[in-house]
Amino acid sequence: MPLLDATATHPITLPDGTVYRDTVYLKNVIDHPRMEIGDYSYFTHSGKPEDTATVLAPYLGHACRERLIIGKFVQIARGSYFITSSANHPMAGFTTYPFRIFKPETFGYKDLPVKDTVVGHDVWIGHDAAIMPGVHIGNGAIIAARAIVTRDVPPYSVVGGNPAETIRMRFPAEVIEALLALAWWDWPLDKIEANLKALEQGDMVALQKN
Repeated sequence: MPLLDATATHPITLPDGTVYRDTVYLKNVIDHPRMEIGDYSYFTHSGKPEDTATVLAPYLGHACRERLIIGKFVQIARGSYFITSSANHPMAGFTTYPFRIFKPETFGYKDLPVKDTVVGHDVWIGHDAAIMPGVHIGNGAIIAARAIVTRDVPPYSVVGGNPAETIRMRFPAEVIEALLALAWWDWPLDKIEANLKALEQGDMVALQKN
């Protein structure tokens, strides 16, 4: 039996057989025209599964122009959320008050620029992190707890703080290059699970034999 079930709503079953209902596979509980989510990416929160999209990205309405794109095998801890472009207020003039949102015919500030927010594959977003509009997070990155991410995050980096800065790179440059080329997240699930030991132990030699 595979370790992972891509069709599950709640993917974690505790050793006593109890289904842990606070963790959900995002793809299986979110139906949102402005969100694209890869397989096996999960989020932990205490709300109802049907409220997941609102908890994760509270300002991303169905009529918004920007997108939130989340790759495969992304791990999002409790309390983390995305502030997307449509949450911005006008800042070029003398007031930031969003006068136009209070009339249906002017709602939305369609003249303000928007950017998609993109999370790569195998990214770990720690507890209470906030991801700001238009940020791109590279594959394999780690976002520390309570980080405020205001700029793009390099692949396989560890970032933290407010605003978040690079703390360190997880691996040497040549290993990162090899991992990006390997793109294990695109392998069939049976191949991933067959290579789980090498993935968990960082055995590049074993991985590159595939």
